[in-house]
Amino acid sequence: MSAAAPPALLTRVEPRHDRECDQRPLDARLVRRLLRYTRPYAALRNCLLALVVVRSVQLPCLTWVITAVIKGPIEHDQPAGVALGVLGFVTLAVFTQVVLHYRQRLALELGESVVHDLRNDLFAHLQRMPMSFFSRTKLGWIISRMTSDVENVRSGVQEVLFVSLVQFGQMAVSGGFMLWYDRVLFLIVLGLVPVLWGVNHYFHRRLSQAHRDVQESFSRVTATLAESIGGIRVTQAFVRQKKNAEMFADLVENHSQYNFRVMRTQGLFLPLLDLNNQLFLAVLLLVGGYRVLHGADVGDLVGFFFMIGMFLAPITTLGNQYNQAMTAMAGAERVFRLLDTDPGETDAATAIDLPIVRGRVEFRDVTFGYAPDRPVLHGMRLVAEPGQTIALVGATGSGKSSIINLIARFYVAQQGHVLIDGCDVRSIRAGSLRRRMGMVLQQNFLFSGTVMDNIRFARPDARDEEVIAAARSLDCLAVIEALPDGVWTQVGERGGRLSLGQRQLVCCVRAMLADPRILLLDEATSSVDSMTEARLQRALEILMASRTSFVVAHRLSTIRRAHQVLVLDHGRIVERGTHAELLARSGAYAELHRHFRLGNAA
Repeated sequence: MSAAAPPALLTRVEPRHDRECDQRPLDARLVRRLLRYTRPYAALRNCLLALVVVRSVQLPCLTWVITAVIKGPIEHDQPAGVALGVLGFVTLAVFTQVVLHYRQRLALELGESVVHDLRNDLFAHLQRMPMSFFSRTKLGWIISRMTSDVENVRSGVQEVLFVSLVQFGQMAVSGGFMLWYDRVLFLIVLGLVPVLWGVNHYFHRRLSQAHRDVQESFSRVTATLAESIGGIRVTQAFVRQKKNAEMFADLVENHSQYNFRVMRTQGLFLPLLDLNNQLFLAVLLLVGGYRVLHGADVGDLVGFFFMIGMFLAPITTLGNQYNQAMTAMAGAERVFRLLDTDPGETDAATAIDLPIVRGRVEFRDVTFGYAPDRPVLHGMRLVAEPGQTIALVGATGSGKSSIINLIARFYVAQQGHVLIDGCDVRSIRAGSLRRRMGMVLQQNFLFSGTVMDNIRFARPDARDEEVIAAARSLDCLAVIEALPDGVWTQVGERGGRLSLGQRQLVCCVRAMLADPRILLLDEATSSVDSMTEARLQRALEILMASRTSFVVAHRLSTIRRAHQVLVLDHGRIVERGTHAELLARSGAYAELHRHFRLGNAA
């Protein structure tokens, strides 16, 4: 199989978000912005820069000491001078390693400090982003910003910047020594350096692209492996093992071809680079030997050749650092693009807190769409008085969950007003509003930790006794205490160690602990069995008794007790009234009721 393109069956693997580049040219604006993250650590950064200068001078000086010993004590047969020179060399070498240790250590500390602050800024910014951002942005894209992109920035700060400064400094000092030893040979070096740089740059670009292809093909391998393991039950149920194995074999073959391309490129680059270096040295030896034969100092020629290694070695290192720098620039661009994303639906400067919420909710000519040009609610008008229960019924996509989202201000309407106790939700601070709301969804989320931790999520300062009381008031305490460790049972990732019904009960207790004035239930009982539902329904009656409640329900037991039933169709209220009133009209609700009864015959 050719490595030029992945096999056709891989087209199902999603492309990278927004076709992002793994590298981008150096950008002074991004560099300045990254350097601003080092300001809180100015003392550390400045000490590191001083060590960079010392390190740049030390390495050529070690070579200079060797040359000085050869030209001096050795040439003039001075054993004491040789011993003194060796002692000086060893002392400088030890000092050089001490400087290297602290330069690397401080660079790691600075890089970690910058990454620490950057990740905190990213997480805090994500907490402020509206729900619309998360609905349109892939989770993998967000995680990549926090992981791989931030790590690329770390590399740029702690490696690329300071290693490159050392290498440039080493070349400058070595070049000064070479110019001092022999100006003619130094001019020849300056003429040949661009050739070496060009060879390095050309092959590094090819290797960089080849490595990116390897990474992308490996991502396809790992993604398919994870998908296959996660869907192993479906695979075996439909006897797809052989077909899946063939698809995976094609992916592995494709990955191998990209690896072969990397090895072939490296196999050509390294010998060619060595050959260029040897030819380079041959030219210098020819010209240098000629000059010595015509009166130049052989000691200067020896010193010049020692310095050539110090001068040329950074070229390869700088080529690698340049590739890392471009990767760091791409990572920094994506990180700062996320940080610069406007949260949009944030609190207005004049937003207020609601110290007391009575629970009156009104929709006044509300039009809303997740995409502004495709509204899902049209001119919505409704009023819920404090303590009333409003049941929302209708087919999938009729706008029930959208009403819940607007009340919680997860989204804001494009037209009209959503009012809480007569105040537009836009004029109320979101935190103040949501602290007085409780929400239980069909697919609720539990965090890793204990049952107690997840219930206390609603009120972090709640005492254990208050958590137990909330569970008891919902008649759920017996179910929770029956868990292996009671309220201290670990729920696992996303609550995977609990059944669906147990997870839903924990979420209901969490809402109860918040003691909300407005309760939002989005098919809260649809995931529980009949026995659990009966217990939950009794608890919900207590919970909703003095609270304004909006219930998206597919169960007749909840709908019958609602003060008002709203029947929605394509974002419009087509009927409203009590359960009995709507049945008497023999309209849309009566038809839905017939389907409800068929679906709940048991």
